[in-house]
Amino acid sequence: MIITITDLRLAGHCPRGVKQWFETQGLDFRAFLKDGIDSTVLTASGCGMAVEAVERTVARHGAEDGEE
Repeated sequence: MIITITDLRLAGHCPRGVKQWFETQGLDFRAFLKDGIDSTVLTASGCGMAVEAVERTVARHGAEDGEE
């Protein structure tokens, strides 16, 4: 699943903090803004906040698709 800045904002993360996190992880923030990032990259980081953001996004998309 592709995670976007909108997904991270809806999970409660501010763009400035996301940018700083990307920099500390050695990830290209501009590419992320343009194309998003695969959820496996975020979960592989082992960062609890990144994993939680992915889980919230997956849950939200499931709810949008009519799943509960």
